[in-house]
Amino acid sequence: MLHPRLPAFLIAAALAAALSGVASGALAQVTIPTNSNALIQQNELQTLRSQLQRQQYQQQQQIYREQDRQIAPAPLPQVPVVKQSCQSQVIGSTISQVCR
Repeated sequence: MLHPRLPAFLIAAALAAALSGVASGALAQVTIPTNSNALIQQNELQTLRSQLQRQQYQQQQQIYREQDRQIAPAPLPQVPVVKQSCQSQVIGSTISQVCR
């Protein structure tokens, strides 16, 4: 028969592993199929890990946005605009424009 504190110890060890190894993504899941309470706690651990990963992702995105705001966009180059030269010609009662 298992010691009554053993499942709690395994849960505590799994929580410590989950919190310390979130960045690496290589976590082993501890499954104790005989104890439904342990499965519920394992699901809670996975939920906490997911929340932590989302929070870290959002913080990283905030840092990226701040860095993007600090980088000033390059000014647009000054390009000279050439105006068309148009001449009006009157031939009889007709006025026509010739643009080049």
